[in-house]
Amino acid sequence: MEAIIVIVGFLGAGKTTLLKKLVDNAVERDWNPFVVLNDYENANLDVAQLSEKIDSKWLKALSGSCICCSGISELRDSVNRIPERKNGITFVEANGTTDACSLMGFLGVGIDERFLPPVQISVVDVKNWQLRGEHNELEANQIQVSSILVLTHESGIESARIEAVKTQLKALNPSAKIISADELDITQLPEVAPSENSATKLDHHKAHWASSSADLPHLPDYLCVKDICDALPSTILRIKGCTTIANEPHYVYFERCPDGEVYVRPYRGKPDTGTKLLTIGPGSDKALLEQVIKNALVTAKQRKSQKACNV
Repeated sequence: MEAIIVIVGFLGAGKTTLLKKLVDNAVERDWNPFVVLNDYENANLDVAQLSEKIDSKWLKALSGSCICCSGISELRDSVNRIPERKNGITFVEANGTTDACSLMGFLGVGIDERFLPPVQISVVDVKNWQLRGEHNELEANQIQVSSILVLTHESGIESARIEAVKTQLKALNPSAKIISADELDITQLPEVAPSENSATKLDHHKAHWASSSADLPHLPDYLCVKDICDALPSTILRIKGCTTIANEPHYVYFERCPDGEVYVRPYRGKPDTGTKLLTIGPGSDKALLEQVIKNALVTAKQRKSQKACNV
């Protein structure tokens, strides 16, 4: 029977990074992974980053739907249509505001009998755990019915903080195994059973957030990324973008995480849906995104003119 591994966790916790690691583990051991990836806006942007690891026919993007309620039927149908494969394993990455308890309750019903009951892994950002203000309840909800809690962003964090986070996690989910991201290996997963915990009910509207996207043109310099991220309000908890920058020969992917950190890295391949700026969180609005992009381009032009004058 084929295992279903559901990966949940707050925005920016490191779900996609963990997913990539598990996919690599699977391929190295001659397993045949299928990946279903859900996001508010343009899930294809993240799916494309996995296309160099496995054939695109084994990838499914679910955009715009809430897979813990209105999108659960689409998710269930997508899983049931997955072709049978030798040594198959299915990974489902949920969006960062998913009501993880509701998701497991709904997904466990109506799945084809060739699949094992789904097992949930929660990704926990040690640096920012329970420092989300009004979103702490949602983050805590996301670990309550998980079988494994994977700790990320531990680098540079004091051991006292890490132990305090572990203590809080154990109080919320006493039966879960807590492990660091670099210690998790796919061979550990077949032995993991679904959690039997009962969870505290979450007001479901807390898992429904605004999101938006806009076309992102070529950026003349890397400072444009900072200008765009700085200009968007802090209520927007996740910013992602993919475009070309300056004279770089490849596409570039950037993101601003909920703690305000901005990361920029090469994007593998070419985005199928074109270059985009995506936001998740209160205040997300296409008109705002378009204005911020326009202002960043004007600022970049002024920088270039000033530099020419200085020369």
